[in-house]
Amino acid sequence: MKPSPTGAGVAVLSDIHAVLPALEAVLAEPDVRAADRIVLTGDLLAGPLPRQTLARLRALGDRAVWISGNADREMAAARPGNGPADPMDAWAAGQLGPDELEFLGSLPATVTLEVAGLGPVLFCHATPRDDTEIALVDSRPERWAEVLAGVPEAVRTVVCGHTHMPFVRFTHGRLVVNPGSVGMPYGRPGAHWALLGPGGGAVTLRHTAFDHEAACARIARESGSPSAAAWADTYVRARHSAEEALAAFGPGDGRDAARGTDG
Repeated sequence: MKPSPTGAGVAVLSDIHAVLPALEAVLAEPDVRAADRIVLTGDLLAGPLPRQTLARLRALGDRAVWISGNADREMAAARPGNGPADPMDAWAAGQLGPDELEFLGSLPATVTLEVAGLGPVLFCHATPRDDTEIALVDSRPERWAEVLAGVPEAVRTVVCGHTHMPFVRFTHGRLVVNPGSVGMPYGRPGAHWALLGPGGGAVTLRHTAFDHEAACARIARESGSPSAAAWADTYVRARHSAEEALAAFGPGDGRDAARGTDG
């Protein structure tokens, strides 16, 4: 377990997806600048500005705690003719050199940190046991029991990402926190993130507004991906609502099968 040494707080940034303008806006936040640690809970570089985003994250030095997401894992495993299924992710993988892909492949699936006021906190991408597993704010209690079953008893807070929708839920004696997505938000433009620790173990969901129109123009100008402009128009402008996202992700948590069994 890694300590959070001074108790000034831990900032959690998830699902950046190589949207550098959004990342820069969050890193400029006073509470992020003051944080002991900045935990990066996966899907960091699968997007329009991968090399630039990697350089900015590496500049955080020892303050950054890196965790692999499914997109990072898939990019690291990419080979000519056998890359990620998503076209933008496949393009992003092709922008990284062998050493950078090796670095992505070396990232851990989970990290546990001691956070002031919260005790040991487990950070992961989707769930503690699987980087693609779906668990949502409205998932059944039985689903949460499944995905949390292997978490050590001492861990009472779990922080995850993957679904890009911020929430805090108390279930089975544990607090589950999803900070939402920095680079691919649903429901409204802007970067979502979370702050843990200061103020007696508080958990705060945060939203950082930035000029998303300028960000889209910058991505189209600097990316090099032929689909960058359209990708930014969809995701940086947050064309998909949170309700649409819940409807799309919901079947992945097994709720439909459970209804069928109940019926």
